[in-house]
Amino acid sequence: MKNQKSNNQSRRRFIKSMGCAALGATTLLSGVTNLGLMNVAAAANMPLVPRPPGDYKALVCLSLEGGNDSFNMLVPRGTGEYQEYASVRTNQSLAQGSLLPINPLVGDGKQYGLHPNLSRVQSLFEQGDAAMVANVGALVRPTSMAEYNNEINLPLGLYSHADQVMHWQSSIPQSRSAIGWGGRMADILYQVNNNQNISMNISLNGTNIFQTGDTVAAYAINPDTGAVVIYNYEGDWTQATTKRAAIDGMLNQNYTNVLENTYRNMVRGATDNSLQFSSAIAGLSPFNTTFADTEISADLHMVAKTIAARNTLDMCRQTFFVQLGGFDNHDEVLMNHGYLMEEVDQAIGSFWDALGEMGLQDSVTLFTISDFARTLTSNGNGTDHGWGGVSMVVGGAVNGQRIYGSYPDLYLGNNLDTGDGRLIPTTSCDEYFAELALWFADNGLSTLSPTQLADILPNLSNFWSYAAGSGPIGFMS
Repeated sequence: MKNQKSNNQSRRRFIKSMGCAALGATTLLSGVTNLGLMNVAAAANMPLVPRPPGDYKALVCLSLEGGNDSFNMLVPRGTGEYQEYASVRTNQSLAQGSLLPINPLVGDGKQYGLHPNLSRVQSLFEQGDAAMVANVGALVRPTSMAEYNNEINLPLGLYSHADQVMHWQSSIPQSRSAIGWGGRMADILYQVNNNQNISMNISLNGTNIFQTGDTVAAYAINPDTGAVVIYNYEGDWTQATTKRAAIDGMLNQNYTNVLENTYRNMVRGATDNSLQFSSAIAGLSPFNTTFADTEISADLHMVAKTIAARNTLDMCRQTFFVQLGGFDNHDEVLMNHGYLMEEVDQAIGSFWDALGEMGLQDSVTLFTISDFARTLTSNGNGTDHGWGGVSMVVGGAVNGQRIYGSYPDLYLGNNLDTGDGRLIPTTSCDEYFAELALWFADNGLSTLSPTQLADILPNLSNFWSYAAGSGPIGFMS
């Protein structure tokens, strides 16, 4: 088992490193600054937006790539409900006695437990700093079984990895959009950060749809050094100084072509900003918290460092994108999913402790997304692509110790079952994301207007009205 776990981690790291290598200069040049190539000149004239002293908030999107088998993350454990669960999941069910009990403040008459490897998440839930959102997924509008059967208003490419990843990150599932809801939100809010050189949106996994806007691009960093810099540009050894002199010579040229000059400015800005970012991270004192030696813990460690450098970088709003792969388990799902739950639990626990050291647990909210849940039924030794599933939210501003949405019946043939336990979601991504966006934008003086929220989440009005007088779901303070 240990060898299998090690091989899975190595494979995920290899794929991730290849993705970053493929991006290469593109990540460095177009992802490092706040504005896209054709908007560089406008950046110098951005007005600063007043904000209350000490105002800081961050959203951390943890993407569980491949389709998290989330009905093994949050499991009914009462006698009758567990029997229903075990009957449909057969050899993919967790032992009833292994589930970690949770005690939601508001119940639906059922008892629930968490995956046995989520002990830190259990503690956070019980102390009111974590919540679960049940049967959430990509929807164009509320969908009935009749509409599903007649293919009315369904997400494009339903059950497809590529499409569902896109839909979760764009929140426009009726089309294939390369612009994400986090990017659209940053397009509206980025001027609140005094530093307009480094993006509001920071990614530990290269380019992604979630953080891509019409104006704002993600700033790609890595968990080892933080900023991505030109190899051998820094340092006082011969090779570095020679290379730096050659690059600086090119960057100090004035070109007659406007695009050449713009590109030159972009490269110079990217280089300067990476040095600024590296300096801010290097000047930090280390955390007392120990992070595990896993990919996701390393990523969240760097997120914590970046948050710690917020004042040096002059930031008051930041989003982070972190990705953990390996969830597409058509085989050996119980073993592989168990390892992944352990990694997620360790990483979230350490991240929470580091936020505590900074006094920022109320200012940072981590939330999970995934392509889809997986089928309730077994394919023999694993599970296949599903639809609605369970997401997790962690933070001091979370109205925790609650399960939001409606946890579905798990028997086959229920009124949400499209086949093999693929469940039609009853809570939309739009409601989930609107709750986060409203909290993120709120500075105590103002928040997003109805028009702005509609620009970020165009389908939201199909599920919730701004005039409702309460949040879309209610899990954020």
